[in-house]
Amino acid sequence: MIAPAAIQHGLILAGVLFALGLAGVLVRRNLIFILMSVEVMLNASGLAFVLAGARWGQPDGQVMFLFVLAMAAAEVSVGLALVIAIRERFNTLDADRVNTMRG
Repeated sequence: MIAPAAIQHGLILAGVLFALGLAGVLVRRNLIFILMSVEVMLNASGLAFVLAGARWGQPDGQVMFLFVLAMAAAEVSVGLALVIAIRERFNTLDADRVNTMRG
């Protein structure tokens, strides 16, 4: 069992990391930085899962973190393939210039 203060500090850290990742997704225009911000958000959620599992003394949080890592690996492979395709087609990584939905 982990002390409640340590869990509280860990959850605050996870919340701050998630907020930083969300800010990076919303503010940045470069697709590489957006993908890195999504990775930070996934790691923050994984940290919260591990802390919750440690709080109750169950390995479920670590199992969920493994699923989060697998999802992050899939996101990186698909995301980088999309970035390469976008770079070849539009010759830029600026998300606003790639947006073809605008008139």
